[in-house]
Amino acid sequence: MTRQGLPDSSRWELTLNDPLYPASLKASPWPPKILYGFGDPTLFRAASLSIVGSRRATPYGTAAAERFGTWAGEHGVTVVSGAATGCDLTAQKAALQAGGVSIAVLGHGADLDYPRSAAEVLSKLRVAGLVISEHPWGTTAQPWMFRARNRIIAGLSAAVLIVEAAMPSGTFSTADYALDAGRDVFAVPGSIFAPECRGPNRLIRQGATPITDVNELRESLEELVGSLPRQSALGLCEPAETRYPDDPVGRALIADPMRPDDVAWSLGMDITDVIVTIARLESEGVIRRYPGDRYGPC
Repeated sequence: MTRQGLPDSSRWELTLNDPLYPASLKASPWPPKILYGFGDPTLFRAASLSIVGSRRATPYGTAAAERFGTWAGEHGVTVVSGAATGCDLTAQKAALQAGGVSIAVLGHGADLDYPRSAAEVLSKLRVAGLVISEHPWGTTAQPWMFRARNRIIAGLSAAVLIVEAAMPSGTFSTADYALDAGRDVFAVPGSIFAPECRGPNRLIRQGATPITDVNELRESLEELVGSLPRQSALGLCEPAETRYPDDPVGRALIADPMRPDDVAWSLGMDITDVIVTIARLESEGVIRRYPGDRYGPC
């Protein structure tokens, strides 16, 4: 972990009786007695959505977290997450890049950067968002702290969106805390063959609201917080089948990110034709390359 070199004057501490203490968290069953943080506490008043998921995110999970994080950033919805590698950090980066706001809830002191991959985002959030913790300054992370901080993530938001999670997974604790706090749980359905999708699929079976595109997310969230700002239709998603009715390569990659040779084998196509099609779809911004030479949705 690395300690931030920010002046003490940029830090704040909020007790339960402070008027700036987030009302939604105070109304939860287990509000921390003190919040330590950086940023503008008045940002707690905005409509917020927790987006959480697997640390070992697949291209599918990464794309979903980015899409919903971007939509939230564009529509004035604050993204709350834990700045963990994978889905959490992807959603928070997307919200910032879309000009929105995000809150990082840490399982250690708010003045420490952990994991290292989150350092850049945390640096931005300490100025243009919020970085908070229930632990005093300089507190290093212990394994039990991350599950405990999930109750804060759930308590700050109107709803929790589970993007991706294997079973068992610490992500489930956030869903449990949300239910305990009377908050809604949304889940992104996924492939029945992918271990990382078993968590959201199970939650949907147990009653979580399935979210398959930003239109459904808007409708579900507006039922909880009221109307949200309307922006251009660029934020709306068309089903892949509508956009590419005659393109089996595009449909296959959007449904299940794969390597070119796997696409060729599964579709019975010549590998050269597949590579040419992938290059075209990538240039059109339909798909992108992920680690491991896999291609999937943008």
